[in-house]
Amino acid sequence: MMEKDKSVSNKKEKKFSFNASELKKNVLNQGSAYSWPMGLWFIIFFIVPLVIIFVYSFMKKGLYGGVEAEFSLQAYKQMFNPKYGILVLRTLKISLISTLITILIALPCGYAMARSKYQTLFLFLIIIPFWTNSLIRIFAWMSILNNDGIINQLLMKLHITKDYVKLLYNQNAVILVSVYMYIPYAILPIFTAIDRFDFSLLEAARDLGATKPQAMMKVLIPGIKSGIISALTFTFIPIFGAYTVPLLVGGKDSYMLGNVIVDQVQKTRNWPLAAAFSMVITIISIVGILWISFANNKDSKLKKSVAKEEVYLSPQIEKPAGSLRER
Repeated sequence: MMEKDKSVSNKKEKKFSFNASELKKNVLNQGSAYSWPMGLWFIIFFIVPLVIIFVYSFMKKGLYGGVEAEFSLQAYKQMFNPKYGILVLRTLKISLISTLITILIALPCGYAMARSKYQTLFLFLIIIPFWTNSLIRIFAWMSILNNDGIINQLLMKLHITKDYVKLLYNQNAVILVSVYMYIPYAILPIFTAIDRFDFSLLEAARDLGATKPQAMMKVLIPGIKSGIISALTFTFIPIFGAYTVPLLVGGKDSYMLGNVIVDQVQKTRNWPLAAAFSMVITIISIVGILWISFANNKDSKLKKSVAKEEVYLSPQIEKPAGSLRER
């Protein structure tokens, strides 16, 4: 009887293991089936255009536009022209200032949202701009900043200024509108990071004698570092390659890298140079993505190590209580 029971149990175990392996295979097959469309989309709309841009940047400019199938480094040599160097520095300056202002505004906004009872309402208000065309929002700012706009009219009615203040068609206008356009991209990752943060750590820091600003700077900011890095990347990269904002609200001193790329394609028809500048933006984007992934991996490893330490220490903390009960 014992032998029969053992054989029955062995058969059941084999059947169970067989079913488990089959289920695992089915899940893997389904996963690969679902990943194929995504992989195909990624290849067609990201890898292929990137390869074309890379190849075009090493080709010779065609006589009537386009490219000639001849290897050349002329585009990269033209990039080191002093006038393009000034333009890259200007683009970098506008992008850095806009990103810094955006992050400084996004941090308190994200904190307020994470601590609020009305998170859904605030998230809805943050997402609303995504439903509106970017051109409509830029033209709205143009009507506000124009000589006949609300701000100038208000300043003149209050007798603060006697003449119109030039608020439009300069670098300040580009920075202001860029901050407005990309602030949702900064608030959302910062809000997500703060929402997952353990606020008992702030209380512990306060109990140890730290002031509220010290606790914020030394505990909260390092704790949400991955969210800040994501916000920096999601803000800096699109501003660095912006075309519409500097074109519509900027002046001659606000010409940026995105404008040069479009002009080289449409007006000058120097496709290799446009491709070379596009490669600069692409490299910056890839570096930003790698930075985000590195920060997220580091954050997850730190959380895992903390969790392991808590699991290891919890039995040791419980032992004295148990020993006292035994006594």
